[in-house]
Amino acid sequence: MSIEIISIIILLAMFIIGSFLPINIGVLGFVAAFLVGALISGMSVDDIFAVFPADLFIILAGVTYLFAIVKNNGTIDLITSWGLRLVKGNTGLIPWVMFSLSFLLCSVGTQGTAAVIIIAPIALRLAAQCKINPIMMALMVALGMTGGIFSPLNLMGLVVNGVMDSRNLSHSQGLFFMNTFLFSFAVAFLIYVVFGGLRLLKMGRNNSQSYVAAAADADVEDETELPTESNIGQNERLTPYKGATLAGIGILIICAIWLDINMGFAALMVGLALALMAPKKQAEIMGSIPWSIIFMVSGIVTYVGVMESIGVMDYLTEQIANVKSPVLAALITSYIGGIISAFASTTGFLAAVIPLSVPILQDPSMSSVGVISAISIAASVVDISPFSTTGAVLLANAQGIKENVFYKRLLIIAGIFVAAGPGLAWLIFVVLF
Repeated sequence: MSIEIISIIILLAMFIIGSFLPINIGVLGFVAAFLVGALISGMSVDDIFAVFPADLFIILAGVTYLFAIVKNNGTIDLITSWGLRLVKGNTGLIPWVMFSLSFLLCSVGTQGTAAVIIIAPIALRLAAQCKINPIMMALMVALGMTGGIFSPLNLMGLVVNGVMDSRNLSHSQGLFFMNTFLFSFAVAFLIYVVFGGLRLLKMGRNNSQSYVAAAADADVEDETELPTESNIGQNERLTPYKGATLAGIGILIICAIWLDINMGFAALMVGLALALMAPKKQAEIMGSIPWSIIFMVSGIVTYVGVMESIGVMDYLTEQIANVKSPVLAALITSYIGGIISAFASTTGFLAAVIPLSVPILQDPSMSSVGVISAISIAASVVDISPFSTTGAVLLANAQGIKENVFYKRLLIIAGIFVAAGPGLAWLIFVVLF
C-alpha cells in the first residue's frame, strides 16, 4: 500500500475517533503528522514544524481575541440593535442581510476569509440573541462569501481568470462570476428554507420588536459589563469605549480591503489598543478565547500540510490526466477539488488544478466557462468545513450552542456539501450548461 493511501486512511480514522471519543482532534492531528511525516515518510521534525499553519494560528488567535473584547464591552450588542432596526425588527431578514454583506465585501475585493472574519462574530451573536439557527446563519455568511469571491476584483477571481488567460482558454469573466453567484444564492435559499427561515420571516417581526424597544430605551453606566440574557437591552448605548471599538472594526475592514496587512496581526494591534483602554478586563477576555478550537484546527491542518509535503495532493490531482472522458474527468476534478479544499487552500488548489485541466478545457465539446465554474464552485462551497480557515472562523465564533455540538453539525453539513456540491455544480454547468 502506498504512503499516499496510508495517509488518507489515517485521516479518515482521525475523524472517526474524534467523532466518538471526547478527544481534541488537534492532538490526533499533531501525533499523526509526526508518525506519518517523521517515522513513515522520513521527514525531519523541522520539516513538520515548517508546515505548521502559523498564519492560520495568528488569524484565529488575533481575530478571536479582538472580538472577545468587542463582545465583552457590549459593542456587538450595539451592532445587533442597529441591525434589527435596519430590518425593522424582522429577524427573518437578518440572515439575508449577513449573506448580502458577505457577498458585497467579497465582490469589491475583500479576501474571502477576511470578510467572514469581520461578519461572523456579529452574525452569530445576532443568531444567539434572536434565536436564529446558528448553523443557518454560519452557512449564509459562508455562502455569501462563496458568491462574491470569484468577482473580477477579488483575489480568487483574479487567480482563476489569470490562469485561464495565460493558457489562452476561452473565458468570460462576467458569466463565470454570475454562475458562481447564482449557485451560491440558490444553495443559500435552500439552506434558508430547510433551517426554518420562512417561519422566521412570518414570526420574526413580533418576536424581535420588544428587543428593539428595549434597545432604544437602554441606559447603562458600566460599559464593559458582559452581556447576558437578562441585561441584553442594557448594553446598547454608544459610549466612548464602544466608539473606539467601532473605529477599531473600521480599521480592520480598511486593512482587509485596501491595505496589504495580515488580518491576524491587524486584529492583534487593534485589540491591544482597546486592551490598553480597559486593562482590568484582560484576564476574563483571554479566558473566553476558544483555545481548544484553535488547537484542533492547527493540529489537523498541520497533518494536511504533511500530506501535501509527501505528495498526496499531487497524487490525487494527477489522476485526472488518466481519465479519457472529458465529462467524467470534469466530475472527478470537481470532487477532488471539494475533498481537498475542505482541508487545504482553495486558492492553491485552483491555481494548481486549472493547468492540469487544460485538456478538458480545450475540448471543443465542452464549455470552458461551465467546466471552470463547476470546479471553482466545488472547491469553494466546501469552505464551511471546520478544518478550512472559513469554517474555523465560524466555529470559533459560535454562540448560544455548545462548541462540540456546533462542530459536529458543521462537519455533517460540510460532508453533505462535499458529497453533493461538486456533483450538482457539474450537472448544472457541465452536463446541462
